[in-house]
Order: sequence, then structure tokens, then C-alpha cells
Amino acid sequence: MAQTVRVAAVQAEPRWLDLDAGVEQMIGIIEDAAARGAQLVGFPETFLPGYPWWIWLDAPAAGMAFVPRYAENSMTRDGEHIHRLAAAAGRNRIHVVFGFSEISRGSLYMAQGFLSDTGEILGVRRKLKPTHVERSVFGEGDGSDLQVHPTPIGRVGALNCWEHIQPLTKYAMYSQDEQIHVGAWPSFSVYRGGAQALGPEVNVAASMIYAVEGQTFVVAPCATVGQAAHDLFCDTEVKKQLLLQGGGFARIFGPEGSPLGEDLPEDVEGLVVADLDFSLIAIAKSAADPVGHYSRPDVLRLLVDRSPHPATVERAVPAPALADADEPVAAADRG
Repeated sequence: MAQTVRVAAVQAEPRWLDLDAGVEQMIGIIEDAAARGAQLVGFPETFLPGYPWWIWLDAPAAGMAFVPRYAENSMTRDGEHIHRLAAAAGRNRIHVVFGFSEISRGSLYMAQGFLSDTGEILGVRRKLKPTHVERSVFGEGDGSDLQVHPTPIGRVGALNCWEHIQPLTKYAMYSQDEQIHVGAWPSFSVYRGGAQALGPEVNVAASMIYAVEGQTFVVAPCATVGQAAHDLFCDTEVKKQLLLQGGGFARIFGPEGSPLGEDLPEDVEGLVVADLDFSLIAIAKSAADPVGHYSRPDVLRLLVDRSPHPATVERAVPAPALADADEPVAAADRG
């Protein structure tokens, strides 16, 4: 594993509810990140086909107008679109972690895909518990979605948005010796000034604290809201006030909380790029390793079930036993 790794966090507005255009946009960003020497690029939560902002702006009945189009532009984990993205990662020799709305049968999930720099799909995970009104759109993941993947540039994991304020979820991730964490966010645009917990101050801090608690580098991509989002989601002035333009706060943090890279203005699209010096992990862990020397397993331990829990489990039905050839057949059975 290289001792220094260059990474990029994406700050951009999605191509709202248009999967094909979103994939083309992602390929262009992948090429841009690779041209800048990045070995890993992280994309925001549900970047494909964009975060469903209508759930925060109106009644569920009004939001139903968006549901068919959102489902039609959600992506499977093994279809044409993800393979196009994997091929782009391979061509550009860059690891990619990206957020997308996954469709499986009739249900949607807030997923993150892991693509290698050789064009391989390393895995897909789902958000364990969608937050608040997100549960009106998306289903839940399970313990198999607590994923950390070994790669030539380090052990890479990811979580979505408020999974970063779930203490047990974070601890389960730390226990897997994560070295580069992609913490994906949808943009800090909704209810600005009225809901502190949804704003940039709290959630940027959550990314930084994850880095400090886990002694891992955190790449925190964050989408933006622009005129295209307002045109699509905001048919009243009130909605435009509820969902402000801007909201991009992509960040990168070191394992002891240091800010890395050059931040962008919140309404500017681009990449935050930084070089990660892995010697900082050893220094941070020497001070505090909450799943190692800084733990107290005699007092507190976490039980984790990492097995998948599908809704349907097929079981083979044993074939009926055949009668022995020498066994006499009853008269009734002889007809």
C-alpha cells in the first residue's frame, strides 16, 4: 500500500432524475479527478439520480408525482449503468465510491457502490436506516452493508449522511480497520437557519468527529442545489426558501481531525483534492484507538450481525420417498 494517496471529494449538482445524463456527468468527473492525479474519488449521497428533495417540501400526496420518474431513473447494482461506471474507473485507473438510488424489484435503497481502479465492482452497500422522511421512499439495509474493502490504496469504507451520528454503526465500521472513509452527504440546503441539526455546522462536524473517533481519513463529498433543482422541486416561493441554493460543503479530514485540501464556496461545483499521509494514522492510533487499546471490552462491547437478511429465503422441499421395489403394494393402490 502506498504511504501517500491522493483523493478527491465531489461537490456538484446532480442531473436530477435523469440516470443516463447522471452517468455521463459522473464519467466526466471521474476523468477530471484522474487527470488531477487522484487515486480515489467520492461522490455524494444518491448522486444518481439526485436526492429526492420533494420529501422535505410538501405532503406525501404531492410527492407521488415524482415517484414513477424517480424509480425509472434509479439504478440496479448489476446492470448496464454500473458497468459503464466501472469501466470508466478502470480506464482512468481510479477507485470510485458513489451514491445512488438502487432499485431492487419494486423497492428503492440509498446505496453506495465501490469500484476498483481495474474496473471491478467491489461491492454495493445500503444505508441501514433512512432518516426521517427518507423512509417514505427508501427501504433499509442490513448487517452485510457494513462494508470495508481492502484495496491497494488502503482499506476503504463508506456511510451515508446521518449514519455518521449512529454511534453503534460507526463503532462497527471502526472495528474493521478502516483507513479511508467516504462519508457522503446530499447538500446542506434544506431548512437553513431553522433546523440546526440539518445544517453544515453540525454535519461537517460529524465528518470530522468520524475521522477523530476512527483514526481514519474522511473524504466527505457533498452535492449542491442550483437553479435546476429549484425549477424541478420548487413550484412556490415558500419551497425556494425551504430549499436554498448552494449547500455544497465537500470536505476532507485527516485521522486526527485536520482539514485537508482547499474548500470550495458552497455554490461552486468542483473537486476538493488532498494528499493523504498514512503515517498520520499510526500517530492518531497511538493516542486513541477505541476498538483497541482505548477500549474497555470488560465493560462495553458491541454485538454485530453482519449476515444478510433477505425477505425471501428459498428452501428445497425433500422429494417424497419411493416405495421399496420388494414391498407389497396394497390392493387399493393396485387399482
